Amino acid sequence: MWLSLLTAASTFSHLQYSVPIVGVELGKPSVTAVGICLILMLLVGSGFFSSSEIALFSLPAHQVDAMVDQGLRGARAVESLKEDPHRLLVTILVGNNMVNITMSSVSTTIVGFYFDPGTAVIVSSLGITSMVLVFGESAPKSYAVENTELHARRVARGLNIVEKVLWPLITLFYYLTSIVNKVTGGSPSIESTYVTRDEIRNMIKTGEREGILDEAERQMLQRTLRFTDATAKEVMTPRLDMESVPEDATVEEAIKQCIRAGHARLPAYGGSLDNVTGVFDIRELRESDYDDFANLMVSDVVTPPLHVPESKNVDDLLSEMREDRIYMAIVIDEFGATEGLVTMEDMTEEIVGEILGGGEDHPIEFLDETEVLVRGEVNIDEVNETLDIHLPEGEEFETIAGFIFNRAGRPVEEGEEFDYEDVVLRAEQVKDTRIQKARVTVNLDTGDSVEEQPPVSEDDTD
Repeated sequence: MWLSLLTAASTFSHLQYSVPIVGVELGKPSVTAVGICLILMLLVGSGFFSSSEIALFSLPAHQVDAMVDQGLRGARAVESLKEDPHRLLVTILVGNNMVNITMSSVSTTIVGFYFDPGTAVIVSSLGITSMVLVFGESAPKSYAVENTELHARRVARGLNIVEKVLWPLITLFYYLTSIVNKVTGGSPSIESTYVTRDEIRNMIKTGEREGILDEAERQMLQRTLRFTDATAKEVMTPRLDMESVPEDATVEEAIKQCIRAGHARLPAYGGSLDNVTGVFDIRELRESDYDDFANLMVSDVVTPPLHVPESKNVDDLLSEMREDRIYMAIVIDEFGATEGLVTMEDMTEEIVGEILGGGEDHPIEFLDETEVLVRGEVNIDEVNETLDIHLPEGEEFETIAGFIFNRAGRPVEEGEEFDYEDVVLRAEQVKDTRIQKARVTVNLDTGDSVEEQPPVSEDDTD
């Protein structure tokens, strides 16, 4: 079809004011009418290729698989085209450029009947550009966005035909573009998915604003996205908060320690916490040992511990612990010293939110719409999501307490305040140089935001 149109356009470009064809002389009005019809056909072709690009490259792989499973008409054609996205892109671009260039040539020839060459080029360029933008780009693409799946199935077979008809040109440009991409070290962005993680996060926020998602659903989806990027250090219970028992204690003493701490499992250590030798679990005690707890040692009943580096990906760690049925892992730093511990509950809370025990305070407590009281170990991401602010997260800290220490550059005293853009942070509760609670206040008058205060250097603290 497109070869016949190009042949007609080539013949048409040599037409003069009157042309004898098979004994019939066509006048200028007749030639103009034929040219307009040809332009309209080419304009339809432009819209076909433009909408195909949007429909096919906006369609995710899982949706294509679902269409094929349902046996929808045209689904197999879509699947075959999506198997080689680079060739698909070349097919669409070759077809689209051919119809647009041909359209411009025909238009210039028609306008040349009525104006001088210079004016004809200007009028033709403006006219064709306007028509292509409206009817060949904007309208077809808008339709394709609204009807992605349906339109993709409609155009797939047509593109398969175009690919066969224009096979020599498409193959030539396929290899030429591949060579250029290798030389430049890039690839056409259209070949990759349109959706990024940031766009997914924005869609989740939009879904909440539009009432499609409630706040709890939005928070869980955002936590799930964050979970795959989190490390063991970000979700662990820090060393200072760890409850533990010495391995040379009796089981009876360990049980009492578990009851005081409110935990069924505790790490057991020999000498210091840097030497965790096992995990003491009340639920794994055998019934036959019940009468001998006063003489039975912790070292006799502990299970081997799992040590993981602080950089361990939480997603991988969760899979490993589930597979091996391990409920607690000891987090160590690059020197082998104990940094903290991670439990299955810690990782579950990263997705579903804080699981509070009896009498336990919520980690983020709202005082009013713009002010919250936050536990020092809460991640900065959670504070940002809660207040819709943008506190930065550094390589050396992930918590709100770490952020305040970074701002100060020294130990912080209770009641001290620090400003960052339109946010005021106050060390609300400090114990032994450790920030246990912080008050975060958002200044809604962002026009008068406080100038960022740089961290204090060590020289300034001397």
